[in-house]
Amino acid sequence: MTPSTEYPVLLFSYGTLQDKAVQLANFGRELAGQADQMLGYSQAWVEITDPQVLATSGKTHHPIVSPSNNADDSVAGMVFQISEAELAAADAYEVADYKRVAVPLASGLTAWVYVAV
Repeated sequence: MTPSTEYPVLLFSYGTLQDKAVQLANFGRELAGQADQMLGYSQAWVEITDPQVLATSGKTHHPIVSPSNNADDSVAGMVFQISEAELAAADAYEVADYKRVAVPLASGLTAWVYVAV
């Protein structure tokens, strides 16, 4: 996957950003992506209390990932090509429990991903 000029940003999602309704609400379009994995991370759950995020996702708990002490741990998800404006929209969607970091993926790509603060 090579980023295009229209959508130069790679974003990895293991959670609600994969949902069509969440994509339409935040980006105004459905994203096309490819399956990939974050290596050396493990997944847990975080309770969501932000009313807008609850309304958009329809879920009270969202997955959240953190670096793992077990190198064999991995988190599956999707890599999406998005614009800088869409990245800003994703930043606005994510609650304070998350921070955005660049992570190397199993495919060799490096993508932005939201991990535990």
